[in-house]
Amino acid sequence: MRLSRYFLPILKENPKEAEIVSHRLMLRAGMIRQQSAGIYSWLPLGKRVLDKVNRIVREEQDRTGAIEVMMPTIQSADLWMESGRYDDYGKEMLRIEDRQSRPMLYGPTNEEMITDIFRAYVRSYKALPLNLYHIQWKFRDEIRPRFGTMRSREFMMKDAYSFDIDKESAVHSYNRMFLAYLRTFHRMGLKAIPMRADTGPIGGDLSHEFIILAETGESEVFCHKDYLGFDIPGAETDFDDRAGLQSVVDKWTSLYAATSEMHDEAAFADVPDAARVSARGIEVGHIFYFGTKYSVPMKASVTGPDGKDHPVHGGSYGIGPTRLVPAIIEASHDEAGIIWPDGVAPFQVMIINMKSGDGACEAACDDLYAKLTNAGVEVLYDDTDDRAGAKFATADLIGVPRQVIVGPRGIASGEIEIKDRKTGERQTMSLESAINRLIAER
Repeated sequence: MRLSRYFLPILKENPKEAEIVSHRLMLRAGMIRQQSAGIYSWLPLGKRVLDKVNRIVREEQDRTGAIEVMMPTIQSADLWMESGRYDDYGKEMLRIEDRQSRPMLYGPTNEEMITDIFRAYVRSYKALPLNLYHIQWKFRDEIRPRFGTMRSREFMMKDAYSFDIDKESAVHSYNRMFLAYLRTFHRMGLKAIPMRADTGPIGGDLSHEFIILAETGESEVFCHKDYLGFDIPGAETDFDDRAGLQSVVDKWTSLYAATSEMHDEAAFADVPDAARVSARGIEVGHIFYFGTKYSVPMKASVTGPDGKDHPVHGGSYGIGPTRLVPAIIEASHDEAGIIWPDGVAPFQVMIINMKSGDGACEAACDDLYAKLTNAGVEVLYDDTDDRAGAKFATADLIGVPRQVIVGPRGIASGEIEIKDRKTGERQTMSLESAINRLIAER
């Protein structure tokens, strides 16, 4: 993509309404625009990052055997009345009526709807286990939306829902998601720690929040420091291996880790002083096992191997992609701007022409751009006539991992420069060597 033809509304000044780093940088980098309180448009650069986040989420959900569906944003209130949650959910639910005065709502979550889909089609335990997920917009009327898309009213959610014949099988489904979440966040450059958490309005008796440590976190969290060094399950993980998955979950729940709502000061005091971590945290995922909370009132049952009807055991598993984007920025930035991990970067390479109008520079940049693009490298080419300092500032602000700097002096010697955005390291090499390296790193 040529920057001269791209829509990238950069802001030079820090927005006054932005309270935290990620909100400030997302506005300055032209990733989002606020439309009303807690509601944002995602502009081209932000949309590219959001799509990368969703791609990783999908790949890791699919790896576990979960199957993607798509449910609507507007739901009938009848389903929520059937489950008993309609009156309990509170003012965060946006309740509306259609033109026939039928009660509707903008879905804050989808347990009722997915249970309705399940009970319409599944009759036998032989169809289990089953895990259905979707990535869809949600709405919760937060009393105080803040921090940009970190805590907004309209947000995107990956929510998965598992169905099993009994608790033992349901816990295995829970463990599948537990490992999938560890892998998902790791691929985005995040170290997420699973912590015991309150189940809230979802219900159930088993729940973990996945927390990344950050100074701007919403709440205080407590954990053992050894979690920061635990290995992440590999891509070769066998998600059908019950004992193997349980051993990984046992390891990741063997030490103290809890959100402020579940914090036990006496238990935390038993952790050695040098191993105690008390910090601010950002929730990036939440998983629940809730048993038959929805299947009993909504009569979602299957015929078991004994020929009798059994209410299915369920779980739900949420990741907020529109929340993850600012969380990644909170974990990876410097004074100049964003530092995107490779897996979620909007572009892999940014070509900077230091002297627009110079024939040799433009020829070299055009050659680079064509060869890298044809090789499948995602390139943003700054072909504008801005001065070099402004181009460098833009490149650092938007955080593309590799900057390719093309100037008259280097081209005269047959060389260009590659800058690593994260480390600041610069290397000079020939045009051909640079092309080969960037293609190999894509």
